[in-house]
Amino acid sequence: MNGKRIAVLEARMGQQMADLVAQRGAIPVPAPALAEVPDLDSRAIADLIASLERKPAKLAIFQTGVGTRALFNATDGLGATDRFLGLLEKSTVVARGPKPTGALRARKVRIDRSAADPFTTKEVLAAIGDAPLRGERVIVQRYGTANAELDRALEARGAEVVEIPTYRWSLPPDTKPLTDLIGALERHEIDAVVFTNAEQARNLFAVAKNAESLRGALNATVVASIGPVASAALRDAGVNVSVEASPPKLGALFSALEARLG
Repeated sequence: MNGKRIAVLEARMGQQMADLVAQRGAIPVPAPALAEVPDLDSRAIADLIASLERKPAKLAIFQTGVGTRALFNATDGLGATDRFLGLLEKSTVVARGPKPTGALRARKVRIDRSAADPFTTKEVLAAIGDAPLRGERVIVQRYGTANAELDRALEARGAEVVEIPTYRWSLPPDTKPLTDLIGALERHEIDAVVFTNAEQARNLFAVAKNAESLRGALNATVVASIGPVASAALRDAGVNVSVEASPPKLGALFSALEARLG
C-alpha cells in the first residue's frame, strides 16, 4: 500500500487504525465520523432492577463490550451490582460476540449462549434458537442505536422487550475533518476509505452537501467494510463495497485491503 492515501473514519480506535495504515506504508487520513455519547440514566437502571426482581427476564442479551461495561459501572454506582448479578443468574445470558463476552466474564457472569461469527443480529437470533418467549421479558443492552431488527423479531415471538440504553451515537463535535474528506474524495485524492461501523456511513452522508456527488466519489475509490452490518448500511446508501473483512476483525480487514490495493 506504499504511498496510498487511506481514509480512517474510526474515532475510539482511530490512532490504532492510523498506525496500522502507516505500518503498511500507506498514508492515513483520519476523519472521525462518530462520537459515543453516554446515555445511562441511573434512576432508570435502579427502576429496571426493581422491576426485574418482581418479574425476572427470560433472556438477557448483551451486544457490545463498551455498553456492558458501562451498565455494570452504573450498577456499581448504585450499589446494586450484586442484585443485578443475582437476576442474571435467573436468566439465559446471550453474548453477541467476543467483546461483550470479555466484559461479562470480567464480572463472572455465566454465558449461556453466544452468537457465531460474524456476530450480526441473524447470529444472535440463531443463538437464542426456539426458546419459548411468549409473555416473557427480554432485556437487551442497546448499543449506539436501537436494534430494531432484533426487537421486532423478539416481539413477533410474543416477548416483552426492555432495552437498556448505555450510550448513543452522534456526529463528532468537530465535523471539519469529515467535510475535508468529502472534498478530497470528490477530487479523487483518496485511494480507499475504511468503514468500521454502519453509523459512520450514515454520518458521512449526513454531513455531505451533495449526497449524489459523495456517492459517486465513494464508488470511484476502494471502500473497505469491517463486516456485513457496515456493508449493508453502505449498500443502502448506494455505495459499492470493494472489500469486506472475514472474520469481521481489524487484522482481516487490513489484510484484505492490502491485497486489494496491492
